[in-house]
Amino acid sequence: MTPNPFLTRSHELREQIVAWRRQIHSNPELSFQEVETAKLVTESLAAMGIETQTGVGKTGVVGYLGEGSPVIGIRADMDALPILEANDVPYKSRNPGVMHACGHDGHTAILLGVAKMLSEMEDRPAGQIRFLFQPSEEASDSENKSGATRMIEDGALVGVDKVIALHVASDGPTGKVEIAGGYVTAAEDSFHIVLKGTGGHGAYPHQGTDPTFMLAQVINAIQGIRSRRVDPTKGATISIGYIHGGTVTNVIPAEVKLGGTMRSFDDDVRELMKRELARACEVAKVLGGDYELRIVSGYPSTYNDPAVADLIERSARAMLGDDGLETPRPGMGAEDFSFMSRAAPGAMFMLGAKFDDKNRPHHTPVFDISEDALPVGAALLADVTVKLLRGE
Repeated sequence: MTPNPFLTRSHELREQIVAWRRQIHSNPELSFQEVETAKLVTESLAAMGIETQTGVGKTGVVGYLGEGSPVIGIRADMDALPILEANDVPYKSRNPGVMHACGHDGHTAILLGVAKMLSEMEDRPAGQIRFLFQPSEEASDSENKSGATRMIEDGALVGVDKVIALHVASDGPTGKVEIAGGYVTAAEDSFHIVLKGTGGHGAYPHQGTDPTFMLAQVINAIQGIRSRRVDPTKGATISIGYIHGGTVTNVIPAEVKLGGTMRSFDDDVRELMKRELARACEVAKVLGGDYELRIVSGYPSTYNDPAVADLIERSARAMLGDDGLETPRPGMGAEDFSFMSRAAPGAMFMLGAKFDDKNRPHHTPVFDISEDALPVGAALLADVTVKLLRGE
């Protein structure tokens, strides 16, 4: 198998890509606070001769390479999480309580590597490449809008014909790719419920209405949504994350609070679960109480355009061989790339980056990735971008 020129070049650039990643990892910034990260990105792109636009989606950066059509967008997220890093590594976070615990430092470094390779490509096909360095994938602002939404509102995807991205997987074999068409991450909606009774003395429960009794019935009704109201052939789940009620043993509280998350793939299932959640809460009224329900809509499900996903798979197979691909594993996690892949046909692939034999889940203090995966991700994104420019 003839070595892929992008894979060869990305390995030559490995030291630089790793340096970018470590600089970002050592200086993590929370959502919509990625000022220094954006500065690093802007200065790096400018050094490559790439035109940049800053302040897109508040703290995002867009790089423009080439002109005309088609227009291909490549997205990388830049924000970190409010987690205290437990790893003892040379590039450990210098910002206590803030950590790149999901691999966004790797995503940003990879995309800078892609920009470097494509900017120096002499026979680059006609068309424009748009490097989308996105803020705030992990959180939303006071208007419940994440970085992808804010960048779209600021015009970052205007005229974009296709958009692609990757996400590292800390539990996947290093350098191996997972890609599939269709739904790959779930829609996420959180809910907050207040069950209301009268409260009263624990010795005389018959004199009032007890929201803890209502709670037991409402939880049963909520858990029945997935098992009895959703088509069993469609993916969905609902989980309760907190329950708060009462302060002492002999007082029945006047109210109980609970909340959780709903995940789904299909838009119709997503709306069904919202309606059924409201119906489940009606049980409180039947039992003589009342309720308040607040649903906070999060990210929609990520849908990989089958044609784009197929191109990524073919490119990965040609570059890495059959052994370079892993069986795709759709998950119920949420990703705001979903907004971009709904604004333009696109796809996201997973890149294995297992650090060592220890379990290092995403969003934990011990998360880390193998830097050997970085050149592979850069090479594949560059290769797919060129093929999309050529209309393959």
